[in-house]
Amino acid sequence: MSNKINIKNRKAKFEYEFLETFTAGIQLTGTEIKSIRAGKANIADGYCFFNNDELFVKNVFIAEYEQGTYNNHEPRRVRKLLLNRSELDKLVKKKKDVGLTIIPVSLFINNKGYAKLEIALAKGKKLHDKRETLKAKDTKREMDRAKKF
Repeated sequence: MSNKINIKNRKAKFEYEFLETFTAGIQLTGTEIKSIRAGKANIADGYCFFNNDELFVKNVFIAEYEQGTYNNHEPRRVRKLLLNRSELDKLVKKKKDVGLTIIPVSLFINNKGYAKLEIALAKGKKLHDKRETLKAKDTKREMDRAKKF
């Protein structure tokens, strides 16, 4: 079963420095998984937070399913993330550090057909860090062009 659904948060790599990444399952309703399989989701504004030692994701947009009837879902509802207890404990400890946040990086469907969310423990970049990232990207592009000729 070949799934090509891979929704990425392209802005995240520019805004944050990733310290550690995790793959988490998401608790979804039937119409939500159908919308994800149709590719109608956006994770750019999403962020994760803890509530009673459980991890939730907020502001992830999953469009309403077109054929959904009265039992369609709310597009920006809070969704529970499914991780092992050891991973959750690790994230709780590291989240206590100042300046760290947990953000969604990509949303994909695995080989078994389950929707998974790749999340990252991240630290926000300063303006000069962003400039360095752009400079390194430009030099890499120039080097790749030079190799072609």
